[in-house]
Formats: sequence, structure tokens, C-alpha cells
Amino acid sequence: MQEEFDIRSLAEYLHLRPEQVLRLAERGTLPGRRVRGQWRFSRAEVHQWLEQRIGLADQDELASWENTFSRPLWGAAAEEIRIADLLPPEAIAIPLGARSREGVFREIISLASRTGWLWDPEAMLEAVRAREALCSTALDNGVALLHPRRPMPAILERPFLALGITESSIPFGGNRSGLTDVFFLICSVDDRQHLRTLARLSRLLAQEGFLPGLRGAQDAQAAWQWIVASEKNLPDV
Repeated sequence: MQEEFDIRSLAEYLHLRPEQVLRLAERGTLPGRRVRGQWRFSRAEVHQWLEQRIGLADQDELASWENTFSRPLWGAAAEEIRIADLLPPEAIAIPLGARSREGVFREIISLASRTGWLWDPEAMLEAVRAREALCSTALDNGVALLHPRRPMPAILERPFLALGITESSIPFGGNRSGLTDVFFLICSVDDRQHLRTLARLSRLLAQEGFLPGLRGAQDAQAAWQWIVASEKNLPDV
């Protein structure tokens, strides 16, 4: 996997025209640098920039981002994903038995390992800790979207999610007085799949009434059924 993009490869990755990428770079909107007169873009920095853009997007923009990262090639049909398909009921804990930030890390990794799809829980634990130390994934709505800084395909059988809801909000970072009670763990096998999942999940979280309904679920099966029903109301991308 290439660790740097040039103008042309980044344009293909983002489904933009090269001149659009060049304009974004020259304005300082895209993180990049000139090397011998040619623009170069770090994959890690571009990925972080995209996460930030998705985090600030509205519903229409989120749908656009999801569509962008659903298309493997120019002109190809979008390949839809569903959060309910990525989140098996056995990877949902209500309540999540954690009362601290470190407790959340350990409990949600343990929850994810129940699926059998996570082969090295300790490696994932360290990666999630490192990502949170870099910048909290906690949102203003009391939700945290935990994930490693980069996808970890070597320790995953397939992409999937885990979800835990604590009985009461706990200090976790972010701007909501640092209090969080809903925790998703995003386990991805490549950058585009991660961004597509992040956009899809963000659309679901922004849906009116979704979070109160999720917080009101009495058990894992009820939470999963609520996600299935709510996802059906998302417009197609």
C-alpha cells in the first residue's frame, strides 16, 4: 500500500478531478507538501483530515462521503454497507461494565473479541489507547467512536463493530464536559472501508431520535433491532 499520494492518485482516491485536489492543496485545505516542486500527501494525514471532515459534516455531506468511499473505481456503482450487518448482537453490551476510560478500553476490546474476528486483543487495545492519546474520539452528543489510527487487517478476520452503553456517563474527553456513555469500536481492514463505515455510522447517529432510542434499549437484541429499524429510514446514497 502506498504511503503517499501525488495529485493524480489522491484525486482518484477522493473521486475528484486533479485540478480540484491541486486547488485544495494550494489553499492549505488539504495537508500536503511540495517535494522537488511536486505535491505529496501522507496517507495518514489525509486519512486524519477526512475523519475531521466527516465529523463536521451534515447529513447531505455524510451521504456524499459514504458514496465516495463506496465506489472502488471511477464510474462503478456504490457498494452499500449496513451498520446492522457489521454489528452482531453478541458484540453489543448493555450495560457495558466499565466505570473509567481505561475500563472502557478493556471492556469493549473484550466484547469485540467474543466475535472470534479479532485475533490479537492486546494489539488492538494498545492501538486504541494510542489513538485516544492523540485526540479523543468522543463527540458532543455523548458518543465515542473508538478505533486505531490506521486499520489493522493483520489481526482481523473481517471488518466489524462493537457497541457498549454504560449505565451512567463517564469522563472520556471531548467537549461535552468530557462525559460519554455510548461507545462504538470500529474495526476496519482498510482506509476506505473505515471511512465509509465512519460516514454511515455518523449518518445514523445524526438521525433524529436515534440516540434516545438507542439509549433506551434494554438489552443487546433490542439495541440491534433499533439499529436495523433506524437504518431503513436512511436515504440511499
